[in-house]
Amino acid sequence: MSDQSARSGSGSMSFLYCTDGIAAKGQDFFLLVGRVLLGWIFVQSGWRKLTNMDAFISTSPTSLQNRGVPWATFWGWIGAPLEFFGGILILLGFATRYAALAILLFTIAASLIGHRYWEFTNPQQYGAQHTQFWKNMSMKGGLVLLFVAGAGRIALDWMLAKRK
Repeated sequence: MSDQSARSGSGSMSFLYCTDGIAAKGQDFFLLVGRVLLGWIFVQSGWRKLTNMDAFISTSPTSLQNRGVPWATFWGWIGAPLEFFGGILILLGFATRYAALAILLFTIAASLIGHRYWEFTNPQQYGAQHTQFWKNMSMKGGLVLLFVAGAGRIALDWMLAKRK
């Protein structure tokens, strides 16, 4: 089958070209949906930490101090606001590439601090932490894609750039 017949809708490849067209026509909407879905987890998780910093830093069994993080107070007061405000920036599409990179670095650190599945011998704990670690890896992939693609036109980045 020639490229021309595939593009005109005949043959088995027409479905693939149709999905390409949907993605192209709806790119800005799909980038908005992706930003909301990706950013929301950081907003809610950061908010939960900000509203209970003592537990996040020192008093809960899973606190930074109990996980052996050096300078836990310092890193707690860096990490929680970064997670919360970075998520908001992604949601709004403001300074999106910077926010994606900052949250990417945060997620790398959080994965290595909080989801060290290789340290667990209990199968349930191992499985739970393994799942969380690899969930974070997929979020990192989304952040890399957001860094490359940018926020799209339904975003403060685009609206502010358009004013210039």
